[in-house]
Order: sequence, then structure tokens, then C-alpha cells
Amino acid sequence: QVQLVESGGGSVQTGGSLRLSCTASGSTTNIKQITWFRQSPGTEREAVARIALATGESLYADSVKGRFTISQDNFKNTVYLQMNNLKPEDTHRYYCAASPILGTWTAIITYTAWGRGTQVTVSS
Repeated sequence: QVQLVESGGGSVQTGGSLRLSCTASGSTTNIKQITWFRQSPGTEREAVARIALATGESLYADSVKGRFTISQDNFKNTVYLQMNNLKPEDTHRYYCAASPILGTWTAIITYTAWGRGTQVTVSS
């Protein structure tokens, strides 16, 4: 089994930056991709950014391209989400999720492990 723990959320003003961390433990060798999702109450969980662990290939939602960067530190079993130029519409709870396959990265069903999330609040 894989366990995921997110950290790094907080409150910033518009234009500010945050770096989220997702640290994996357990059967981490089974992980093929890790994706950051975000969600607010009453909304669907949205895929934001994904990284394929073997190649480092990254994918992004159109809403965050050019502002967010996903990266990994293999020695720390950690994936980061650097978020720059934050906007009020980026206010959500952010979750990381791990998948044992390189499936459709935006599909929730692809993922078998989830963290509990970290809250990001951007004020105008």
C-alpha cells in the first residue's frame, strides 16, 4: 500500500506563491504517476498537474499552465507543486494521488492512493 501526505498549503494574496509537497511512503516502487487534484465543497475534483515518475514527463490543466510547476525529488519520495501568480480562483483544497499505471491522468478512477489534502486560500 501507498500512503501520501500533503503539506505546504496556506493563505496568500493574489500574485503570491506557495509550494505544496506530497510525500509518499509504503510500496512506492509501484507508483507510476502522481497527480495533484483540487476541489472545493460542491465542486468536482479537478486534475491540476501530473508527473510520470520514471521519465519526469509533466502535464497540466489549461487553467494553471505557465503558473504551476510539478517536480519530484526521488531521494525524498516527494513530489512538489510550485504555484506562482496565484489567483482567488486557485482557492481549493489540494490533494495528491498516486497511480500504479500511466492511465488517463485526469480520471479519478486511475488513482489508488490519496492524501488528505492541504488547503490553499488566495485572497484578492
